[in-house]
Amino acid sequence: MSDIARSNRFYIGVFGRRNSGKSSLVNAIAGQDVSIVSDVAGTTTDVVWKNIELPGVGAAVIADTAGYDDEGTLGEMRIKRTMQVVQRIDLALIVVCSNPDDVTVEREWIRVFSESSIPFILLFGRCDESEKETATQWSNKLSYNILPVSAKNKEGIDILLKQIADIYIKDDNLEDITEGLVKNGDTVVLVMPQDAQAPKGRLIQPQVVTLRNLLDKHCLSMCCAPEELEQMLSTLCAPPSLIITDSQVFAQVKALTPPQTKLTSFSVLMARYKGDIEVFRAGADILVNLPSNAHILIAEACSHIPQNEDIGRVKLPRMLRKRLGEDLKIDVVGGNDFPEDLTPYDIIIHCGACMFTRRHVMSRIRRAKAQHIPITNYGIAIAALTGILDRVVY
Repeated sequence: MSDIARSNRFYIGVFGRRNSGKSSLVNAIAGQDVSIVSDVAGTTTDVVWKNIELPGVGAAVIADTAGYDDEGTLGEMRIKRTMQVVQRIDLALIVVCSNPDDVTVEREWIRVFSESSIPFILLFGRCDESEKETATQWSNKLSYNILPVSAKNKEGIDILLKQIADIYIKDDNLEDITEGLVKNGDTVVLVMPQDAQAPKGRLIQPQVVTLRNLLDKHCLSMCCAPEELEQMLSTLCAPPSLIITDSQVFAQVKALTPPQTKLTSFSVLMARYKGDIEVFRAGADILVNLPSNAHILIAEACSHIPQNEDIGRVKLPRMLRKRLGEDLKIDVVGGNDFPEDLTPYDIIIHCGACMFTRRHVMSRIRRAKAQHIPITNYGIAIAALTGILDRVVY
């Protein structure tokens, strides 16, 4: 279970006021001391992430957040971190406590989750310490059902886990990464450069996910580096049904691809697996017609130390300037450093997001659309910039 990438896990965030019992609830769900628990309000000062295995869900990640009623300059920074969690989660647990005299902040967080299409469960977190009637009062105030739970004596935890599993089943929207492109018995060639960007001794996540998918479909899957593609094709008695390549060698691979063979890239597959392929495709049409002084944001999901010929920081900017002009202004961000204000940019080019969940990618797409900024994806952008997008299947 520990080997499962976080991008393939179900994300759960725990939210509530300071000292509402969030950390105790996280520990109760995880079955171990994950978060520090004390009676001092504001004990949790940063987001705590924990990989867990949940019944009916499998591999999950649970996030313990700072109180959303935190105060002061540091409190504002903690709340900002908490808001970043919202972009990543598949389910929110909202923990309430004490008397519901003022439910304004809870109503606001319910609005945030509702507008982001994130399912949520409301919990009364300390039913062993207060009268259970308080849960009813909360329900009446918020017009939502409140589940009483106790981290101390585990009351209500089984019911909570069942509700989480039910939501997971309804919200399990991961699609087949090669859906509609291959069928049982098809021959597929995967072209994977082994350059400075390739991790030592392992494959990158999109390659792993795609290869496993093809094996599950009983496809005849063959892997090679770009330098060996011509030789591999010559050994086949018939052209392969599909070639999947790394986007950075799109043009090279396209030149060797037989006319009857479909062509795509790992990044293009990730674009529809983790995002909205039609939005990315429309963004590519805008990209190739941008003026030479356009302002472009390149967004990477992971934070890493750039290597020589880094795709996001070197190769893609080089391609953009060759196609559009040397006067382009290009900013590159990584990880969670995605600007709140996107209006200075003419377009966003996002990586394949193998390190993000689909909901995280979709939250960025929604933010871009809300600010009327087009967005596309590495693979779609590279195919458009090299003039082969019409040859690529998605």
